[in-house]
Amino acid sequence: MLSYKKIRKNDTIKVIAGKNIGKTGKVLQINRDKGRILVEGINFVKKTMRKTQKNQVGGIKEIEAFFNISNIMLICPKCKKSVRVGFRIDEKDNKKYRVCKKCNGIIE
Repeated sequence: MLSYKKIRKNDTIKVIAGKNIGKTGKVLQINRDKGRILVEGINFVKKTMRKTQKNQVGGIKEIEAFFNISNIMLICPKCKKSVRVGFRIDEKDNKKYRVCKKCNGIIE
């Protein structure tokens, strides 16, 4: 299972399982307690909206829904491939960095 600390907000990811397989998008929100993730432009569901003072029209709207974090892989900004993520601690300043397992580049 994918560690929740390996994916962060504003990362670019690729879906590797489910109905949206192969699509890429930017992470909008992560729910670490439930292991769910919300990605821009992926996993649209239809939701009925009641009329309110804010929403005068109501009706059926398509919104992005959360899906399981295990169905994604991070896209490395340097090698532009879907990769596994590791961690490395820098000896100089003792800072922990995310590292691409394919190109060994630092992901930030």
